[in-house]
Amino acid sequence: MKRLLPLLTALALAACGKPEAPYTQESYVFGTRVQLAIWGIPQAKARQAAAAVLSDLDRLHGKLHAWKPGQLTALNRGFANGPAPQPADAELRGLLLQAQDYARRSDQLFNPAIGKLVAAWGFHADQFAPHRPEPATLAALLAARPTLDDLAFDTDSVSSRNPAVQIDLGGLAKGWALDREIDYLRRQGISNALLNIGGNVRAIGSKGGSPWSVGLQHPRRPQPMAALELRDGEAIGTSGDYQRYFELDGRRYSHLIDPRNGQPAAGMQAATVVIGNRSDAGALSDAATKPLFIGGSGSAMRYARKFDLNWILLIDAHGKVYLSRAAQQRLHWLDRPPAVQLLD
Repeated sequence: MKRLLPLLTALALAACGKPEAPYTQESYVFGTRVQLAIWGIPQAKARQAAAAVLSDLDRLHGKLHAWKPGQLTALNRGFANGPAPQPADAELRGLLLQAQDYARRSDQLFNPAIGKLVAAWGFHADQFAPHRPEPATLAALLAARPTLDDLAFDTDSVSSRNPAVQIDLGGLAKGWALDREIDYLRRQGISNALLNIGGNVRAIGSKGGSPWSVGLQHPRRPQPMAALELRDGEAIGTSGDYQRYFELDGRRYSHLIDPRNGQPAAGMQAATVVIGNRSDAGALSDAATKPLFIGGSGSAMRYARKFDLNWILLIDAHGKVYLSRAAQQRLHWLDRPPAVQLLD
């Protein structure tokens, strides 16, 4: 399996030791590379804040892992055994309620309840091999129609009326974590930082008065195709078929499963959105790309309205680029695409 870098790569994050350079720290969390840059405060304070952020991300990674032991997998085991309430703390209940709202707005194209479908395609593993599920397995999972609307919430528990529900928060957790950590940095008095969790990026402030810049990697080449300056509080997120995928009989199968047919979505290479400064900017930038990727360019404006999006970049399976007017005005192309169509 060929792995490419995440579509979004923070540019110019390496510290060079000069006072005007950002303090930077890196780690590997949520199965991906994490980069944090903090500018404009003493190095000791920046180091302390970065350590706290990375420690919290480690905690969330264990708690929300889709297949390794943790609070989420315990919840899923309980759901599979029947409708009895399962313990869930306030943090997890809040995240599930947020995911439920996004799923409804997406007409269930963003559906974190289909973990069994994701697992059936072999993507609940650190290393996965080319594999197609048995048609009968897919048919049974589709017939069960699991969604987050099957969940009921209580003071300290969650229950599911559908034993087929298996929650996989891989389509939301990174963006949700961005919001949590950016909020922490702000509470620590940090006004200038950039956090990149495997291509889900959020900025606060600037870097010495210059905007933070991110590069958008070409989904079929190991190089950036465009650059974008992020404004204070903005988040950028991407869904693509180029990072977790396998190829079999000349066809690419990605981990982004279409809940309508149980198949890996095949019409797009990548979908990217930018969300303005709001409390859930990171989470929204993560979740909203799923209906855009799965639904394709034909339904893009429908979901733009549902999620209040104005900055959208889509690349279809043939490499054609679709841009909203806001995206067209702000993107700086490094590798100009062969064809661009405006989304209206």
